[in-house]
Amino acid sequence: MALLSFPQPSFSYRCSSISFSSWHQSSVVVTTAHPFRFLAVAAATTTHRQQQSTPIDKSSLIVAETASEDQLWAAACLRVRSFYNFQDSSYGIQDHKRYLAEREFEALKERIAGKREGFKRVSCINATLPLSQLSSSADDLCAACKFADNGEDRVVVGSLDLNQCLWLPEEIAGTKPEGIEADFARAYLSNVCVARELHRNGLGYEIVSKSKRVAEKWGITDLYVHVTVDNEPAKNLYMKSGFIHENDEPAWQARFLDRPRRILLWIGLPCSNEL
Repeated sequence: MALLSFPQPSFSYRCSSISFSSWHQSSVVVTTAHPFRFLAVAAATTTHRQQQSTPIDKSSLIVAETASEDQLWAAACLRVRSFYNFQDSSYGIQDHKRYLAEREFEALKERIAGKREGFKRVSCINATLPLSQLSSSADDLCAACKFADNGEDRVVVGSLDLNQCLWLPEEIAGTKPEGIEADFARAYLSNVCVARELHRNGLGYEIVSKSKRVAEKWGITDLYVHVTVDNEPAKNLYMKSGFIHENDEPAWQARFLDRPRRILLWIGLPCSNEL
């Protein structure tokens, strides 16, 4: 799910679930000074580039919610790698990457802190692996997305946001549940991505599964995700996770927002009300 190079500071939806701190076609992160948008990135950042996948040892994989700023920064860097295509020979590219990561990082902290109007709760869910398992095969990933956790160096290899809200900006809204309690029982996935070096290891499925468990604890009964109509890998991931088709974005809306048209997928969840 690579986005266009140097996207504008308005988020754009590009893959399949909302993503990055904005939603546009080349999802950019939003800061308090810019309109909030999610990147409609389909789960499992499915880049359109084929490359060798690195096998992983899942016994050392951790998939969990995070509030650690170091880990949030690593997640922001992973999203920049996943949602944009860069020409590394371009002048000032590293500064541009850092600028995008800083915007996503600040927006992510703001959402998690409950400062975004219209959102009751937001959680960043990350998949991480020990640096020692990856350092020999993914140098760039390790350098960009590394963080320290209780004295151990780990790398964020997958990430998404779980958003408890009625709708996402500039996206078609779900219809379930109906009535006065809808704002407490509906949630959306956004910024779903997996490091391109580690595709086909089931990491997208792992983070989506974790998001469903967290949503159940929040009392969510209806979980949604947006995905672009031509993103078959993302649609396959969501279908495997139990999502089904609910609605299509009107073609005029996609043209107006200058982005690929999306579909809205839905899954019903049992409500555990543990929190």
